[in-house]
Amino acid sequence: MKAFSQFVVVAYIACFIVSTNVYAADTKQVEQNKHLVFGVVPQQSPSKLARKWLPLLKFVSEQAGIELQFSTAPDIPTFEKRLAQGHYDIAYMNPYHYVVLSKQVGFKALVHEQDKKIQGIIVAIKNSSIDKLEDLSAQTIAFPAPASFAATLIPKANLAQQHISFKSEYVNSHDEVYRNIVAGRFVAGGGIMRTFNALPDYFSKQLKVIWTSQGYTPHAIATHPRVNNDIREKLLAGFLAVAKSEKGSELLTPLLMKGFTAAEDEDWDDVRSLNIQLMLGQH
Repeated sequence: MKAFSQFVVVAYIACFIVSTNVYAADTKQVEQNKHLVFGVVPQQSPSKLARKWLPLLKFVSEQAGIELQFSTAPDIPTFEKRLAQGHYDIAYMNPYHYVVLSKQVGFKALVHEQDKKIQGIIVAIKNSSIDKLEDLSAQTIAFPAPASFAATLIPKANLAQQHISFKSEYVNSHDEVYRNIVAGRFVAGGGIMRTFNALPDYFSKQLKVIWTSQGYTPHAIATHPRVNNDIREKLLAGFLAVAKSEKGSELLTPLLMKGFTAAEDEDWDDVRSLNIQLMLGQH
C-alpha cells in the first residue's frame, strides 16, 4: 500500500507540476541537468498515461543515464502548443504533429513503434443502426481534436471523399470520444485501434468498429533540436533495449506495444504525401 501511495504521488507530480515548467532551450543546460522532459500526447487521461508510461521511462532513464520526466497536457491542442513552444525536450507525438514540427521547430525522429502501422477507426454503439460510413450522413460525430491524425484527420478525409456531410465536435481525448458515444451524446466517433483495445470491457463491449483506415507510419518519439547527438544516441540505445530486457513485456504490454525501432525522417513521407494543411493548437 505504501509503494502504491508513493507511485500515485510520483504520477501526480509528473503530470501536473513538471508539465507546467518551461526548460531552457540551450543544449548546454540539457547536458548539465542530465534530465529531459518527456511529453506524451494526451489521448487518454493524465493519470492513465502516467501509469502506463512511468515504468517505461524509468527503464530508459536507467539505461541511458539520463532522467526522463513524464509530462503531458490537459488536451491535445494544448499539447500541440507546448510542443511548438519548446516545453518538451523529447515527446511522443502523432504522425501529423511530427510532420509539421520537424519542419517548423526542427524535431528529430528517434524511434517509433516496432512492427506497427497506425489506423484510424470510426466506432458506434453496438446495438445501433450505424453500420457503415453512409449511415453517418447529417450526423454529429465526436473527434478528439482537430489535428489528431488517425482519429480525426483520416476519418474526416474519407467521409469527405465519399461526399458524406456531417458535423464535428471535439472532446479532447480518445477516451472521451468513446465515453461520449456510450453515454449517447454522439452516434459515432473517431479513434484508433490501440486506444480502443485499451478500453475497459464495460465500454468496449458496448461499441463496434464500423470503419478502419489503411495503415500509416505510427507516432514518433522525437527530440527537440536542443538535444544533442550524444544524448540522442544514449536514448536510442535505451529505447531499443526495452524489448530485449527481462522486463520488456511488463513495460510494453500496458502500452500495447511490441517494442521500438530506430526512425528516420523519411519514414513519415506517407503522411506528408497526404498534403494535409491544418494549423496545430486549435480547439
